[in-house]
Amino acid sequence: MTVVLDGKKLRDKIFSDLKVKLDKMSEKPTLAVILAGDDPASQIYVRNKKKTAENLGINSIVIEYPADVTESELLAKIEELNNNKSITAILVQLPLPKHIDKFRIIDAILPQKDVDGLTPYNLGKLFAGEEPYVYPCTPKGILLLLDEYKIDIDGKHVVVIGRSNLVGKPVAQMLLKRNATVTMCHSHTKNLSDITKTADILISAVGKNVIGEKMLKSDCVVIDVGIFKNSNGKVRGDVDFENVSKIAAYISPVPGGVGPMTIASLMLNTVELFDKIM
Repeated sequence: MTVVLDGKKLRDKIFSDLKVKLDKMSEKPTLAVILAGDDPASQIYVRNKKKTAENLGINSIVIEYPADVTESELLAKIEELNNNKSITAILVQLPLPKHIDKFRIIDAILPQKDVDGLTPYNLGKLFAGEEPYVYPCTPKGILLLLDEYKIDIDGKHVVVIGRSNLVGKPVAQMLLKRNATVTMCHSHTKNLSDITKTADILISAVGKNVIGEKMLKSDCVVIDVGIFKNSNGKVRGDVDFENVSKIAAYISPVPGGVGPMTIASLMLNTVELFDKIM
């Protein structure tokens, strides 16, 4: 029988443990979030992050800018936050307006305040096999979910679809560190299904419907990171959940799988950064 990987249940467990810890702390972490532009989804995400942080006992501030904000304004604000000792974690909500160089903005964040783990310093540490200040949130959430269900990674063949800096590349490195054999696939990969059929664990982070049951072997583990709305307006992931769940040993749902673990990892990272500077 297929086991559904319940990200909400694990998130709530992590939050419960974090709240106990935070309630005992005389000083609290402070998470600063920069939001530029008027993207509705980003506004919802930022509101949820602020509410979640405050419910746990983490101080949270949101700095909002209009869509025509200049790059120099954002860089100046990040420098100000870097130099503010009361700010212990910084997050820039993506996507940024098209005229802004997101890499330059992320690069400006101090690595020890980089709560997303996406600065060149932290990613460089990860790719060098060393310890970054924190690991990127979504990949960290994926591994926490696998560990919660005692899914063995050592020696397993993991196929990762998607090569973004946000998910695909860092999760591949984190899996390599755990002794997995990793194959990276992307939009130029030939004969994708021939590769996915060999996967013990499949991680798909594409954002469109790409994975059906005929592309997988039975008893595999399927982690669906993609999330989008189909033509009927229904939220779904990269994987045909209904049919794939008939053959997979474990599968993460959308919504309710990786998404809750990403926000859980963000809160964990916020507290971990605070612990390292205190």
